[in-house]
Amino acid sequence: MNSADILSVPYSQEIMDKVNNFTRRRLTPEEVYLFPLVLCDNEVDRDGERFSLSALNALAEMFVGKTGIFDHNAAVSGQTSRIFHTEVETQPQQLTSAGEPYTCVKALAYMVRCPQNESLIAEIDGGIKKEVSISCSVAKKICSVCGKDKDGCPHRAGESYNGKECHIILEQPTDAFEWSFVAVPAQKNAGVYKSAKPDSGLQSQVTALLYNCDTVLPTWAIETLVEKMPEQKLIKLKDRLQKQLAKRAEPQLAAALRSSAKSKPSSFSLGGKNNFKF
Repeated sequence: MNSADILSVPYSQEIMDKVNNFTRRRLTPEEVYLFPLVLCDNEVDRDGERFSLSALNALAEMFVGKTGIFDHNAAVSGQTSRIFHTEVETQPQQLTSAGEPYTCVKALAYMVRCPQNESLIAEIDGGIKKEVSISCSVAKKICSVCGKDKDGCPHRAGESYNGKECHIILEQPTDAFEWSFVAVPAQKNAGVYKSAKPDSGLQSQVTALLYNCDTVLPTWAIETLVEKMPEQKLIKLKDRLQKQLAKRAEPQLAAALRSSAKSKPSSFSLGGKNNFKF
């Protein structure tokens, strides 16, 4: 699934499965907020460094599951979101200053909708919280002029040699630590971006409900239907689908309760909406 597909229906069953790989209990579309990011690319950054193409591919895998914080301050109180999907995207028609096709690591992150996160979600949607920076380690730093390790060559990043500006190529990532919201990122293009197909939360919720109701409509038909439906009709459809799913779940819940009663459990706890632990 490419970025255009994955962003067109942000709360599909496939997306929620990816999110719930990292949760303690299964979250519903209504409980999460999703947003897309550009983590890093192969353009020379403000520090005179750039990632190689092989490094970007390695980092894409390493950043799945990594947490988002603020200003690289590794405090648990700053953890707000987590990456659940990454991919490497190349734009052949756009060349970097080094003459390579522009390539970047894109990611999707999720956040739990709760009172503590309301202001952050509003700032992300409003374009205030946008720029991001990554923290990682690499095994090699290569000089772009001579191809040697930067510690063993006389060239300095930012200076020109025979008309060629020197920069450092970052190779062989060894670990990805975290990503952060920052005011001024080293990489100019890193940050939250708009999806190719803007989506209201209501559209996403109705789409997910239609998938969960095992509709016979193909995926493209569901997306087209929801996208063109006016808000009032979406609200009514959402209410009808939620009631349908709740009614379908009643026999399963009753069976679980009967099974629990027979086993005489010592405790009962409610782990969340539609999530019971016996």
